[in-house]
Amino acid sequence: MSTESQKTKLAIVCFFIGGLGVHRFMVGKTGTGLLWLFTFGFLGFGTLIDFVMILTGGFTDADGNKIV
Repeated sequence: MSTESQKTKLAIVCFFIGGLGVHRFMVGKTGTGLLWLFTFGFLGFGTLIDFVMILTGGFTDADGNKIV
């Protein structure tokens, strides 16, 4: 899978079900994925920030590598 398709897939998942933390589980961030799940993505604010970070290329995986 190319990195561009990974970024696109992650953005789509974040947009539609980001409040459940699925996009964070996909990149290996299990702890914050659970936090997003139980707080509904910090009531949507955290999910919105993640969505913007994914689109601008600032979102990282569990190893600290940027999703570009």
